[in-house]
Amino acid sequence: MTMADTPRLTVRAIRAVGVEVPMTYALGTSRGTITKAPLLLIDLATEEGITGRSYLWCYLRGIMPAIASTLALVEQLVKGDRVAPGDLWDKLAQRFALIGVQGLLRMAMSGLDMAAWDALALAAGVPLVKLLGANPKSIPAYNSCGLGLMSSPQAVADEAEKLLAGGFRAVKLRLGYPAWQQDRAAVRAVRERIGERVALMVDYNQALGVAEALERGRMLDDENIFWLEEPIRHDDYAGCARLARELKTPIQIGENFSLVSSMEAALAAGAADYVMPDLERIGGVTGWQRAATLAGEHRIPMSSHLFPEVSAHLLAATPTCHFLEYVDWADRVVREPLRIVDGQAVVVDRPGSGIAWDDKAVERYRV
Repeated sequence: MTMADTPRLTVRAIRAVGVEVPMTYALGTSRGTITKAPLLLIDLATEEGITGRSYLWCYLRGIMPAIASTLALVEQLVKGDRVAPGDLWDKLAQRFALIGVQGLLRMAMSGLDMAAWDALALAAGVPLVKLLGANPKSIPAYNSCGLGLMSSPQAVADEAEKLLAGGFRAVKLRLGYPAWQQDRAAVRAVRERIGERVALMVDYNQALGVAEALERGRMLDDENIFWLEEPIRHDDYAGCARLARELKTPIQIGENFSLVSSMEAALAAGAADYVMPDLERIGGVTGWQRAATLAGEHRIPMSSHLFPEVSAHLLAATPTCHFLEYVDWADRVVREPLRIVDGQAVVVDRPGSGIAWDDKAVERYRV
């Protein structure tokens, strides 16, 4: 199926509702500890009665009203327009050119884009993956729900064991303790508990400088680490390129790529072995498609960051599909959470992206 085959839809309204959902596991990172997920739920209502849905991960509760206000402005600009995601993005980008499509504006536009694609797939009666020209399939997933910075290696190992439920064969551990010996102790405790056959990714959340990243990276080179994620500032592509050259462990970046232009710059610099765009930063489904094309041209494995429900569809249509990052943060407010079977995310054969709200839960967690 192609976009030309989809029914014509017209934008009627955009609604945004903020919720704050308790997380199954507290997530301690080098940037702070998160215990609740602030999600902005977006409904794109059309004149034809179809409603597309998406959500944004807002990091901070106080950010949600600002993005909701931005979406109200976006609604004024696109009301009555055809639901054609690329055209809507181009129109808004032109209108906001003097501000720049960055930050909260980019997040709002990405949320609209995701909801627009969901609406089109619903109207066509096909899963999003088929609208993108591929077929539903299972995607390798790693459990990223927890394994934050904790008080002891034993506590980290205990949680790692819990994250293997559902047949996961890959998990992600956050690092960035004050001393490199603490990082190594956490890695070794987790590895001893989960065994050598489970892939172990590590994420520093940009905690280090280049020199320290080289020191800790060389330590990790001896620990059977699947990838080393964002060890330094996300946009220090020269520094990342040095790490990629000098370390054996593959360097993973991309969650902070702001639109595809950032990814182009990173790949031109040789800044990564793997990439993992984030839907609310790369430009929604439309931006992801461009990123997937770029990854294919560079033959670089591409994973997802957050948003597992939609990302599963997109990875199924990505030529260099690598891993889906699994988090359960939206499970409490959707009717049918994404299923994980034997460590694989299951892309089901039903219309849309798979997102439909549990209205009672939304009211319970509404802020």
